Amino acid sequence: MSSIDEEVQPLAEYDDAAIRFLGVLWGEGYLSPGGSEEVDRVLDGLELGGKRVLDLGCGAGGVTLHIARAFGPAQVTGFDVEVPVIERARIAAARSGLANVSFTQAAPGRLPFLDGSFDVVFSKDALVHVPDKTSVFREIFRVLAPGGVFAASDWLISHDGEPSADMKAYLAAEGLSFGMAPAQTYLAAMTAAGFADVHSVSRNAWYREVARIELSRLEGSLRADAVAAVGEAYVAKNIRTWTAMQKVLDSGEHCPTHLRGIKPMPRGA
Repeated sequence: MSSIDEEVQPLAEYDDAAIRFLGVLWGEGYLSPGGSEEVDRVLDGLELGGKRVLDLGCGAGGVTLHIARAFGPAQVTGFDVEVPVIERARIAAARSGLANVSFTQAAPGRLPFLDGSFDVVFSKDALVHVPDKTSVFREIFRVLAPGGVFAASDWLISHDGEPSADMKAYLAAEGLSFGMAPAQTYLAAMTAAGFADVHSVSRNAWYREVARIELSRLEGSLRADAVAAVGEAYVAKNIRTWTAMQKVLDSGEHCPTHLRGIKPMPRGA
């Protein structure tokens, strides 16, 4: 486990090529789909003005910078375990001139923040990389102040038990450390950590159609830009990945989901 100041580099899954490729597909600094519009939907109804916000699994910082610009937080801290994405995020933050943004990198495990450090913990399609949902939600609960809100999107599987052959093929095509779990596992882990008012909303129908458009663009209008960024072989590999992903989106087994919960105020407060 690292200290806040000590930078530890785990094996990077999102290297420079991945960052460049996903930037072409999803926008500069974004490592998950939907851009700022989907971020806004995750945060719908929340007041972030003057609040302390943690972007957990911030990637290359596109989401963090959007929150800092659009929602007026006192401070938004992006956290990720991978060095390449944090380096990109820090460069983007310096160029932005935003004073209410910082980025922290540390190894997986206990979050390098004091208890009650944040009013809102946000995460966008990052907890899928954490196999132990119970431990990560305990950590999220710990760093939230009483009355604080957890609001996230993540990539879930629709069921317990063995993935289908199509899901196994998709996961193999991705080649990433996906620890996919169903909504009931997430909600149970959130409840066990102490969260109240926990709920989830499936986004399968939305991403099923968006992914179809993404694949079409990779095969057509975006292909030249993507090839220029990462090369023909990398683009071809990802076309195969998106084709495999479309099957499990269409079946409903791959289920992007919004999640939310509240850390209750102490009794008598």
